Amino acid sequence: MTYKDQLNREIQLKKTPKRIVSLVPSQTELLVDLGLEESVVGVTKFCTHPKHLRMSKTVIGGTKQIKLQKIIDLQPDIILCNKEENTKEIIEVLEGVAPIHISDIYNLEDCFELIKMYGELFKVENSASIIISNIQNEREQFQDEIKNQPKPKVSYFIWKKPWMVAASNTFIDVMLAEAGFVNAFKEELRYPEISLDNSTLNQSDIIFLSSEPFPFKDIHIPELEDRFSKKIIKIVDGELFSWYGSRLQKSYGYFKTLQNLK
Repeated sequence: MTYKDQLNREIQLKKTPKRIVSLVPSQTELLVDLGLEESVVGVTKFCTHPKHLRMSKTVIGGTKQIKLQKIIDLQPDIILCNKEENTKEIIEVLEGVAPIHISDIYNLEDCFELIKMYGELFKVENSASIIISNIQNEREQFQDEIKNQPKPKVSYFIWKKPWMVAASNTFIDVMLAEAGFVNAFKEELRYPEISLDNSTLNQSDIIFLSSEPFPFKDIHIPELEDRFSKKIIKIVDGELFSWYGSRLQKSYGYFKTLQNLK
């Protein structure tokens, strides 16, 4: 059987994969929600959902640094990767271990395509269709509720030391728009480093501090409050802005809780 991944690479499979290694946390959760938990044999240390998974599966390292021999010992039928989260070097070293499926996500259509691909790859098409439908229904309802709402400018921090924000050409940028906000850094690309004196930052209405990849917490708010006393500063759930699998079913309910910031 021949399949294609989101980089248009061809993947040859002799049978439906029954031993899956996932190097991407959001995709690991998606596999479980597709009913494939028993088929997952290897996960990363960042695969935190569902919480029990790392106790029952082999942890093969992180998304950027893997333990190759552990993966080889698992004898996987397929390895699931992502263009942004995993390095080119990891892909190259794993190509001789098992077929590799690489995702490449920039928008919601890419998300739906990936879920559909997994449905076909692992013969769980019905479960995939249900998840896609759930996300689309949540999205449609939420968008209808906020269509006449104002759209404040938001600066979305993902890192500290150096300070970094999410700009355009990122999935976070798409999800900020989905949540009813305008990305203050939309004219810049990817994840620029900025100073707190940045003029664009000063023009934003709201500052979001993401819970990941840097684990921003309430203790980080006072530093920014000293500089931006008139702005709303809030810790937000980074997973609900950046995880692109089945967790999207929860994103729009969370976005509703942010509407009181407007």
